Amino acid sequence: MLTELSIRNFAIIDQIRITLKEGLTVLSGETGAGKSIIIDAIQLLAGGRASVDFVRHGESKAEIEGLFFLDSKEHPIFEIGKHYGVEIQDNEVVLQRVITTSGKSICRVNGKLVTLAILKEFGRTLIDIHSQHETQSLMIPENHIELLDLYHREEMENAKAEYLTHFHKLQSLKHRFTELNENEKEMAQRLDLLEFQLNELEKANLVPNEDIELEQERNQLVNFEKIYKGVLDAYNALYGEQKGLEWLSIAQKSLEDISNYDKQISEKSESLSNHFYMVEDLTFELSNFLESLEYDPNRLNEVEARLSELSRLKKKYGSTVSEMIDYMGAIEEEIEQIRNKDSHLQKLAFEIEEVSEDAFLEAKQLHDLRKKAAKELIKEVQEELKDLYLEKASFSIDFSPEHPDQTTLLHKNGFDQIRFLISTNKGEPLKEISKVASGGELSRIMLVLKKLFAKHQGVTSVIFDEVDTGVSGRVAQAIAEKIFEISNQSQVLCITHLPQVAAMADTHLLIEKHEMKNRTRTQVIDLDEEEQINELTRMITGTKVTDTAREHAKELHDLAQTFKKIFLSIRYKSKSCSVRLSYLI
Repeated sequence: MLTELSIRNFAIIDQIRITLKEGLTVLSGETGAGKSIIIDAIQLLAGGRASVDFVRHGESKAEIEGLFFLDSKEHPIFEIGKHYGVEIQDNEVVLQRVITTSGKSICRVNGKLVTLAILKEFGRTLIDIHSQHETQSLMIPENHIELLDLYHREEMENAKAEYLTHFHKLQSLKHRFTELNENEKEMAQRLDLLEFQLNELEKANLVPNEDIELEQERNQLVNFEKIYKGVLDAYNALYGEQKGLEWLSIAQKSLEDISNYDKQISEKSESLSNHFYMVEDLTFELSNFLESLEYDPNRLNEVEARLSELSRLKKKYGSTVSEMIDYMGAIEEEIEQIRNKDSHLQKLAFEIEEVSEDAFLEAKQLHDLRKKAAKELIKEVQEELKDLYLEKASFSIDFSPEHPDQTTLLHKNGFDQIRFLISTNKGEPLKEISKVASGGELSRIMLVLKKLFAKHQGVTSVIFDEVDTGVSGRVAQAIAEKIFEISNQSQVLCITHLPQVAAMADTHLLIEKHEMKNRTRTQVIDLDEEEQINELTRMITGTKVTDTAREHAKELHDLAQTFKKIFLSIRYKSKSCSVRLSYLI
């Protein structure tokens, strides 16, 4: 779960540090106080898109840091950390995001710099954010297959990875077939170009790594005088009267004369003798090297000319001689394919047929898994909708095509086209959600899906940003109870304007903004029980607080606590339970 959140210079927030707990944490406050800004900050920690507008006016950068505690060594983030070389100790993960006014975004995981894509990969296993905007994704049928695939996520991801391997190979083969099957004029032009390039490269008589070797030779020729002088000086320092070798010889003889008197001296004498012979050999090698050194200005011109020719070719065919040789091999193969187009098209057609069969079988595996998941999901959704006063609603998942075969068009998700269907009134036919559901119904359906997916995704923190918009009365109460149920599977952070939801909070944070030194600042206050009742009163009445409203707020708070105790008691005895606060009234 997210245990600590630190935000600096982010929008209207100058600096806040929030300690978060297990269960349901509610964030309430006046509109514009900064509740959604806190959720925006958490979203950036999860790899969301950043903007320089997030940086507080007058500051150079915004910083967000979150500490997550994992309660299981089986959490998928350990595998991700291992893959990217991020060490996870004591079951703790720290995500950090810095946004600068220049537009740079700096991401770290446990102190290690990572790319935004990698941060997003870590974030998606820790945080699941559900907003009003996300509810609208239910209106788009193209999104339904992604939602269904969240159910039994790990199993689906493994199967999808297998399918995509075959699908991408199939796409590549089809692309090559199309290229090779182009019209005769384009193929003839392509052949002329390739033959010209091959002829130019063959004339160059390229030798592997010759550019590297020629660079080294040129460096030696250009610096011949320095090399000769350096080697000569080294040789003269070692060989001759009163030079290095002679002094080493004297030292060797001195130790040798007394080596019989002391074992340590004997060892050092032997060691010095070995070094003396090594230096003597080196001196002879330097002498031979000096005799071999010869400056040839004509050779330097040849080397320069060859390097110039290679440089010209590199601009066209590759940055190194090795790359140009590889390119030669590639165009030789393509020329051969074009000249023998018919046989290669036949071979490609056979490969495409084989890979198509494999891809279809993998797509069929995906289809079967989705069918199984859909059957379970439909049953669970129906049960959950009853708790949200949609007991007359019917939910189904439509698959098309009905009878797929190997001629069925494949796409990145297999061959399935998925649509969520619903009927909210008894006797009415099932229709697409976008044509039936109201805003309040959409919120309830998405909330049900989130509850079910949270169980399968294994995320540590689920965040709801005003998902209760458009509901009231007993439906609002049912949503409050459902959000509390989710908080018993994962930590939940919830922004709400509904007192029914706020009353369920295990922790209630009040977000306020105030002015100081002509600047607006956001403040987070952890409410005690009395302060929570006062906030519930404000949420019920708005601006005017009355004694009657406060009594109602206290009653709502007390009933919520009773509901939570009964729910937890039943849950302790049974893995599944359903109890409504309305039953307690």
